[in-house]
Amino acid sequence: MEWMIMPFRRYADFSGRSRRMEYWMYQVFTLSVYLACFAIMMVGLPWNEPQGSQSAPGPIFWIGVALAVLWYVATFIPDIAVTVRRFHDQDQSGWLYLIRFIPSIGALVVMVFMFLDGQRQINQYGGDPKNPDFDTDVFS
Repeated sequence: MEWMIMPFRRYADFSGRSRRMEYWMYQVFTLSVYLACFAIMMVGLPWNEPQGSQSAPGPIFWIGVALAVLWYVATFIPDIAVTVRRFHDQDQSGWLYLIRFIPSIGALVVMVFMFLDGQRQINQYGGDPKNPDFDTDVFS
């Protein structure tokens, strides 16, 4: 559980490095919250109405939508920050995050970068987060 909430402790911290474990466990946590919101939305749909009727979703559906929107707003900045720190772990510029906005393939390219292992030594963004003895203040 520690890995899933670590990006919230470093909410808007775009400096330093993040391990793959931190990034992917955060993504799993975020996905599970979205799935829970989706489940709430499904409960609020009118399932017993006859085919072709124009019935509107119930209030539970809109509660699920509101929760999903609130979660998106709350995780917008940490999602960008943890992705930038993953690029830093590979000794890449955080500006590579902007690749995500290339239509069709941008998000896929960023995802491939997120699967790559980071550098095993100190780089310009800090020490190796996999090494328990790394010094984060080397470049300060």
